[in-house]
Amino acid sequence: MGARRALHFVFKVGDRPRTARFYRQLLGMSVLRHEEFEEGCKASCNGPYDGKWSKTMVGYGPEDNHFVAELTYNYGIGEYRLGNDFLGITLVSSQAVSNAKEMGWPLKEVTAGVFETEAPGGYKFYLEDKEQLKQDPVLKVTLGVSDLRKSISYWSDLLGMKIYEKDEEKQRALLGYADNQCKLDGVDVVCFLFKLPNIEALMKKENQKILTPLVSLDTPGKATVQVIILADPDGHEICFVGDEAFRDLSKVDPNGDKLLNDAMEADKSDSWFAAQKKKKASA
Repeated sequence: MGARRALHFVFKVGDRPRTARFYRQLLGMSVLRHEEFEEGCKASCNGPYDGKWSKTMVGYGPEDNHFVAELTYNYGIGEYRLGNDFLGITLVSSQAVSNAKEMGWPLKEVTAGVFETEAPGGYKFYLEDKEQLKQDPVLKVTLGVSDLRKSISYWSDLLGMKIYEKDEEKQRALLGYADNQCKLDGVDVVCFLFKLPNIEALMKKENQKILTPLVSLDTPGKATVQVIILADPDGHEICFVGDEAFRDLSKVDPNGDKLLNDAMEADKSDSWFAAQKKKKASA
């Protein structure tokens, strides 16, 4: 099926300034690119919302060889209810541990040398207190599944992931596409992005659920990419994107930090809702 790689995980955020502070100052990630959209995504990338939204990609290096986070912000939504699928991201960075302590950010040692913290919105991160890896420090995404065997069959047998670990007694498995790439621990994914050609034909052949057939998505001033969105055995969304156009779209923008800062400065939605004596919607 050609080159395959996990690209990023999508987080919907309600408090953009505090979220930016967590990823930039605590985790030590960089803003790789920031994009603003006046209307909802045709593939529901921002969720089931039609209004203005933004996308900010943050990580420890270029998207071409690092697993990164996509921070999706809908201007009228103040908070999101969490499900039980996302269990956390594990990364290696003693600097992030030190940053959290200096910032007074809540931090709890859950096992020797591993600290749990939460990004705004309640998303858990596990920080290994070791020197940050020269390659990508993001080790794995841990997610919940309802049927381990069925999920392993989907991700390994159908989508070609390698099984690195499997423990039937503990009901967990670790899968990935390569030794030096971010792994999946648990195998259930929400809006996870891969590079996989001909995925639509494969899913049709195997009679798997396709949520959004192949569609082209435009980003103002940047490359148009083709995506297809599938559902795994638990019905969670997985987005697959074409390789060549994505490499063009995902180039690091040296103005990313400024674009995000300018957008946050120009965002008067909180003050507008306060003036109307209203609260932003919850989703």
